[in-house]
Amino acid sequence: MLEALVCPQTRAPLTYDAKRHELVSRAAHLAYPIRGGIPIMLVDEARKLD
Repeated sequence: MLEALVCPQTRAPLTYDAKRHELVSRAAHLAYPIRGGIPIMLVDEARKLD
């Protein structure tokens, strides 16, 4: 399923961070949370990466 998801901001591929339960967009420097098994693909909900 991960292959079908892309960053909503950049359309770049995402990687899964199992430790933090997030989908990470390196291109946008954002991490999208996964809550209750559902990825929250909203830029406003994403955590900025350092």
